Amino acid sequence: MNLDILAIAAHPDDVEISASGTLLKAISRGSRVGIVDLTMGQMGSRGSATLRLEEAKAASELLGLSARENLGLDDCFFQDDRRTMLKIIQAIRKYKPRILLVNAPSDRHPDHGRAAKLVSDAAYYSGLWKIETLDEQGMPMEPWRPKTLHHFVQDYYLEPSFVVDITEFWEKKLEALRCYSSQFYDPKSTEPNTPISGSEFFDFLKARAMHFGRPAGVPLAEGFISSRPLGVTDVADLF
Repeated sequence: MNLDILAIAAHPDDVEISASGTLLKAISRGSRVGIVDLTMGQMGSRGSATLRLEEAKAASELLGLSARENLGLDDCFFQDDRRTMLKIIQAIRKYKPRILLVNAPSDRHPDHGRAAKLVSDAAYYSGLWKIETLDEQGMPMEPWRPKTLHHFVQDYYLEPSFVVDITEFWEKKLEALRCYSSQFYDPKSTEPNTPISGSEFFDFLKARAMHFGRPAGVPLAEGFISSRPLGVTDVADLF
């Protein structure tokens, strides 16, 4: 399966919070898009692994993803070791994305920065012929290296390299987020409060989107940090 865009993130809902408007826009224009979650978020203060998988499935259907899978790594404790690296390389080679979106390079949750480094390294190693991986049928997988890799900005503010206008897709982004009912505001919930479970969190997300959009002259945007200098074929493509 060749995807145009693959987002790989530490937890279910990481991508929806920070980059789902961008994915929705790409899908609306005919791109094939997928998400790979490294863990089930099983160490989170709210919900459970089973529930979060169900929530991710619902969000995937709403977004219109071509593929989604969970690698089942140990939430909070996944390491940069051979076994983990090979699992991520297998995912990259399986989906053959042109563009790879990954966690912020540093953030409030330690898993985000650790996942960003791990996946960035895997994206490079995935292109090496002498690293061998097998597909689900036990056949050798060909090397594959994404053309570009970008980090999405998450909880902490980081200066973006570029922003994507998501104004048209803001409401559908919120619908996708509401699929994760265990994680966000619920006045009836008896589970612990978290930095994203308060009634003000969606207001924060909109304020962040307005902040990113204003310099670009658009109402709402998502921000990304590029792993290398960006190129355009025509300066008129910039806004």
